[in-house]
Amino acid sequence: MQNHVLDYLNKIVKEKPDKVAFADDSEALTFEQVYRQSRAVGSFLHGRGICGKPVVVFMNKQPREIAAFFGVITGGDFYVPIDEEMPRFRIELILENVQSPLLICDRQTEEMAREFDFGGEIVLYDDIAQTPVEDEALQEIYDRAIDTDPIYIVFTSGSTGVPKGVAACHRSVIDYIEQLSETLGFDENTVFGNQTPLYFDACLKELYPTLKFGATTYLIPRNLFLFPVKLVEYLNEHRINTICWVVSALTMISAFGTFRTVRPEYLKNIAFGSEVFPIRQFRLWREALPEARFTNLYGPTEGTGMCCYYRVERDFEENEAIPVGRPFKNTEIILLTEDDRRAAEGETGEICIRGTSLTLGYYNNFEKTGEVFVQNPLNTAYPELIYRTGDLGRYNERGELVFVSRKDYQIKHMGHRIELGEIEANVSLLDEVKIAACVYDERKNRIVLYYVGDVGEGELAGMLKSRLPRYMIPNSIIRLEEMLFTANGKIDRKALKAEYQK
Repeated sequence: MQNHVLDYLNKIVKEKPDKVAFADDSEALTFEQVYRQSRAVGSFLHGRGICGKPVVVFMNKQPREIAAFFGVITGGDFYVPIDEEMPRFRIELILENVQSPLLICDRQTEEMAREFDFGGEIVLYDDIAQTPVEDEALQEIYDRAIDTDPIYIVFTSGSTGVPKGVAACHRSVIDYIEQLSETLGFDENTVFGNQTPLYFDACLKELYPTLKFGATTYLIPRNLFLFPVKLVEYLNEHRINTICWVVSALTMISAFGTFRTVRPEYLKNIAFGSEVFPIRQFRLWREALPEARFTNLYGPTEGTGMCCYYRVERDFEENEAIPVGRPFKNTEIILLTEDDRRAAEGETGEICIRGTSLTLGYYNNFEKTGEVFVQNPLNTAYPELIYRTGDLGRYNERGELVFVSRKDYQIKHMGHRIELGEIEANVSLLDEVKIAACVYDERKNRIVLYYVGDVGEGELAGMLKSRLPRYMIPNSIIRLEEMLFTANGKIDRKALKAEYQK
């Protein structure tokens, strides 16, 4: 029985040392190279006396960044990935939250890293990857590890404007990877095409199964997702047969008529999630790849990754939504009504998760953790945590779980979970803005920002680019003379939304 995620690497390096594990356009690392570099990084951390601490990894998306992740874990620590595409303001909030003693960067990110307000040591990956390996010390660290030790912190949107760091442990990640791998049928012949940034938990779907089976993952260059034909040609060039992408990345290919020019010749396993797949676009994919297997995945970062799946084997009408199906093994989905009873057949309820795949909660934020990681109200006999997702769902007449909507202001946009309150909070921090409110138009998939202030709409849009990630920038920014309020003095978001949809 495994209780450490690096058991995957320790095993596969003996079986397939020379096989390529992770590659991009400029480098490829074999399992042996990943193993040796990660142990060198772990030895460096041990030499610095850093154990059981968050270690920030600030590198360009590349195979060595993945080796850095595993190196941090080898040293008995947990990695905190950040990326230069994040706004500096957000990075500073993350650094303040984790209070890390060490930041690992590369030549491309070093200059920016040294501009941060960071009190710890900054080191270059290529330097510490040359550290002599301390086998005995690393074995002691491994022997002390338990499965509830954290291995990473990834940051999601926070309603107060402060990102929330979700801490996952060995136990939750192993459970997730085992169930995901069985569900999607990964094996040693799997060739992954990674789409998601490495600072999101979504990349787990490729990173750890690659170690488990001795598969191969290609880190697809970001710019290719702007050129659908070149993207599909890349898939063919590298014989990629498995992708786990957000829906918008898939529809970008189908919507621009790419399949009339080129088709993915080797793609057999297509998993998608984070957004509702428009049936019209999904049909184009099925027509282009009739022999491929399509699986809809659903799940929150707080549940380590995906927790439900639906294998698409029937046709759907254009006004239908593909179900999220059923939970993975060792996971239970509970639908709770507002009065905390189990939802009746066909009744809508909040999707709540029970099982080993639950993460540890939010790092340095017990208040927010306690709001959503709560005692199971259906169990009054002993302590048992569930995670309240804030998503609403129901079971259809076939007994399949269907996503209905968000319970609050958290939305899913461009493949990311976003809390509109974080956008509002960041806008409200600007001196030029008096009051702001965000709404989401589901019909047009647009984030709409209303504000009252002494700054033009275009100028405000430019200011937000340095404060918010690209996917959180409002699609429409509308200046008002006066904000709309309800009778009890709250911002009238329903009226704002209705105004936009006129």
